[in-house]
Amino acid sequence: MYQQYSRKVFWLIIISTIIKLLAAAFLELGNDEVYYWTYAIQSDWNHFDHPPMVGWLIRLTTFNLSWVNEVTIRSGAIICSGFATWIIFKLGKLLDSERLGWLAAWIYTLSIYTGFIAGLFILPDSPQMLFWSASLYIMAHLLLKREEENLSIWLLLGLMIGLAALSKIHGLYLWAGFGAFLLFSRIQWLTNWRLYLGVLITLICIFPIFYWNYQNDFITYRFHSERVSNTSLRWDMLGQEIVGEALYQHPFLFILILIGLFAAITNRIRFARKRIRLWLGWMSIPMILIFWTVALFNPTLPHWAGPAYIPLYFVAAMYLEKRTTRNVPIILQASLGLVLIFLITGTVLIRFSPINFGSQQKENYGEYCPTLDMSGWKDFSTSFDSLRKADIVAGTMKASDPLVVNKWFPGGHLEFYTARTTGINLLGVGELQDLHKFVWLNQERQALQQGGDAYYILPSNLPVDVNKTMGAYFDNIDSPVVINQKRGGKTVRYFYVYRLRSAKPNATAQLPVVSTH
Repeated sequence: MYQQYSRKVFWLIIISTIIKLLAAAFLELGNDEVYYWTYAIQSDWNHFDHPPMVGWLIRLTTFNLSWVNEVTIRSGAIICSGFATWIIFKLGKLLDSERLGWLAAWIYTLSIYTGFIAGLFILPDSPQMLFWSASLYIMAHLLLKREEENLSIWLLLGLMIGLAALSKIHGLYLWAGFGAFLLFSRIQWLTNWRLYLGVLITLICIFPIFYWNYQNDFITYRFHSERVSNTSLRWDMLGQEIVGEALYQHPFLFILILIGLFAAITNRIRFARKRIRLWLGWMSIPMILIFWTVALFNPTLPHWAGPAYIPLYFVAAMYLEKRTTRNVPIILQASLGLVLIFLITGTVLIRFSPINFGSQQKENYGEYCPTLDMSGWKDFSTSFDSLRKADIVAGTMKASDPLVVNKWFPGGHLEFYTARTTGINLLGVGELQDLHKFVWLNQERQALQQGGDAYYILPSNLPVDVNKTMGAYFDNIDSPVVINQKRGGKTVRYFYVYRLRSAKPNATAQLPVVSTH
């Protein structure tokens, strides 16, 4: 029976991939996804927020931007998820048995974070999960096969961790966690010169990140350091972080992980080798505690700690293996049911709901409605294209007049759905902290000339005072044209299209002057 698990995992991957491809085809891109599209259209060794891997992945799956749609953009995440699931299965087999790998593969697939946030939507986490899982497998191979004298294994580990860090820089925790484990468990390995060659490979991989930051006044680190600069205790934010992690992992699976962790700590379940339990702990728990500590002082996002839960999937899987002989235990069946209900319901609401679930006030109609991020942008862009062409024919606006944005959201949506499809030049106007990558895009685009006109689009669910925001950069602002977003026959959002007149000098945002090092 155990020999059949590899085939079952194969079909688990195939079926989950088909489901994700269908979801990808039905849902427009979300806020973060369209923003990372900008990493693809302007490749670089690093970007304001993150390293470059997600942009490279988008270029790969869109055939160097020659075949662009929601499915091809997201297919990188889906493919990486499939390969990562297979690696999780092989790792479980290496740690104990094929059945352990089978159960861990189910947990990985059903986790909201690994299965969908990183496994369906295209984010920096998407490629990182593949390299993170591969790194864990190589570490386990080193530990269990006693191949510490094999240089190629260490070099491969360094490469996988380097690629994980090129996805998101906290991939470097893989070395930190593994190093701490070796310090307390196999300290003699710290004298192995091969380990340091592996570290060197990682440093070579991430050198472009530091070089880019050197050229840009280390702007990435100054940006992220400002996000964690508060010093007052905030227990409410810690509670939000823990609840968020539970939801992101899947409520049922989070409870299963806690039960499995308790069983492992109290020796109710055991791996074949005691040190494996210790290794899994070092590769997960300190990282989770780090983000909990950060959350005590600063706002955090639950997916930051997401990779740290992967080692705990094996603890949860071991608990299930010892407790039940069912092929798919009841808690996994229930988790699957909840995932399918959420996915189907969410897709239907996003595509067809006649109701916006946010504000009902016209001035911020739809604000806080989660369904609006992934709907309406295609139809709006078609309507805007017609309006713009009519303006050009009437002489109200010129074909060269750009579309300006002052924040990366909805800038990403306007870049992908509007500027890309209509051919209008899109420029960032405002502050670097609001525009992020769009300031770098400005460097490759025709700047807004003094006295020139431009369009500005305000979705009602992202309200700002346009006169105050754009008045600093333009002399006059025409009354807006209103384009309704309809869904299920009802209006769920308004798009206000403003014509901005007579740009002031240097309206187009520029990169800050880099200080001399």
